Amino acid sequence: MTNKREAQDTVLRLSGITKRFGALTANDAISFELKRGEVIALLGENGAGKTTLMNILFGHYTADEGRVEVFGQPLPPGAPGAALAAGVGMVHQHFTLADNMSVLDNILLGTEPLWRLGMGRGAARRKVETLARDFGLVVDPDAKIGALSVGERQRVEILKALYRDARILILDEPTAVLTPQETDALFETLRKAVAQGLSIIFISHKLHEVMSISSRVLVLRHGRLVGEVKTDETDRHRLAELMVGAEIKAVAPSEATPGEVLLRLSGVSTPAQGNRPGLNSVDLDLRAGQITGLAGVSGNGQGALADLLSGLEAPTEGEMDVAGTRVRGWSPRTAVAHGIGRIPEDRHRTGTIAEFTLTENAVLEGYMKPPFSNRGWMDWSGAERHTAEIIDKYDVRCPGPDTRIRLLSGGNMQKLILGRVFEAGPSIILANQPVRGLDIGAVTYVQEQLIAARDAGAAVLLISEDLDEVLALSDVIRVMSEGRLSPEFARGSMTPAELGVWMAGQGFEDAA
Repeated sequence: MTNKREAQDTVLRLSGITKRFGALTANDAISFELKRGEVIALLGENGAGKTTLMNILFGHYTADEGRVEVFGQPLPPGAPGAALAAGVGMVHQHFTLADNMSVLDNILLGTEPLWRLGMGRGAARRKVETLARDFGLVVDPDAKIGALSVGERQRVEILKALYRDARILILDEPTAVLTPQETDALFETLRKAVAQGLSIIFISHKLHEVMSISSRVLVLRHGRLVGEVKTDETDRHRLAELMVGAEIKAVAPSEATPGEVLLRLSGVSTPAQGNRPGLNSVDLDLRAGQITGLAGVSGNGQGALADLLSGLEAPTEGEMDVAGTRVRGWSPRTAVAHGIGRIPEDRHRTGTIAEFTLTENAVLEGYMKPPFSNRGWMDWSGAERHTAEIIDKYDVRCPGPDTRIRLLSGGNMQKLILGRVFEAGPSIILANQPVRGLDIGAVTYVQEQLIAARDAGAAVLLISEDLDEVLALSDVIRVMSEGRLSPEFARGSMTPAELGVWMAGQGFEDAA
């Protein structure tokens, strides 16, 4: 029998939570408790039911069975306002921000009636600036959300939850776009907040972060709770096995055999985009059979380079050559025609069309060519067969090819995009944050596919804010800071600390 002290220490209790979407059971009779001042990590593969469970807790979904109690009181189902009032804050995996409003207005939105948003802004600004400084989440309160990088938008999401003085904080992949230094700073502040009584549910695929910040780990697989362990009694290898039900081996790429230059930038500059820098006289060679890793703090020009290679931006200065041919009239259509496969940073805004089915999204960049098109007519049965093959090969967990892609988890959306790119056999691959939001099994698979594409002769540009990933996969490494590109560093020639100097911009100053 639970004693009175334990009952008081329990801030959250989920009992028998079950949620079904048609024939799919996303959560199957899940029960657990969260204590005051405790950090629970929630682990599981993409589609295991983690985000669905948290959306039930926060009131976005209503459970078919079970109940939620917060501080000993039943939480009304399907009522985000009630969750907020009870002291539950949530940092969503996918952003819920208004692009046309400022950072400050987004943080205040929902805390006051609209007609009162202009009142008390000075005090609100000071609180936001204090939180941003304390949590290492620096962002301009007056900047428009639409002008921010993905990393900066994630910082705003975290600040939005912290501003409301949450006593229970749900963090759904909160560090996906933070640098290692920013993550360390966030964790240090979270530890201080936990010491003062904050309780946290931490969802992440980064096992080293789980080991660093949590006290207990809950593991979901196919919607069921399959494991619960104390963090100090386990290790990353065991957690990975619990997640996927099998042993996971780290990817170990062989030595590359670089070939001809497939894409060359010579003194290329592009215009700034809001407060994000453009490219500043960049020289870059992408070679067949080689992975070029691009490291850097979010918002330092990586997006401008990705937009350029995707055809969304054209050089204002300098020259661009693809397969030895000078580029003219550059556009997304010509980028695809030149064999560039694009894995975009933001799968929602630029990677998929939410209301389209998986089939429609799978053929977005090839619908005018065989086997999807025959004399101008779409072969939808062929497109659906192609999509079914991607679903099977890339383990996209969904009801079927006719499902609207907005109904998928972020990780499963990413798998469909990866299948769309890899199955087209591109000669140049732009992999912009390709494993963001993926579980460890999917990460390993994607990394194997990138290496296989390299070995088949593709030139790969890997843009990642995960320095460990860049170091592990890249044959050569470049660092971007304020639109400038560092010299080329061979694999194993630089330590993370040395790369960090370049990421901070100091390496460019020293080399000047």
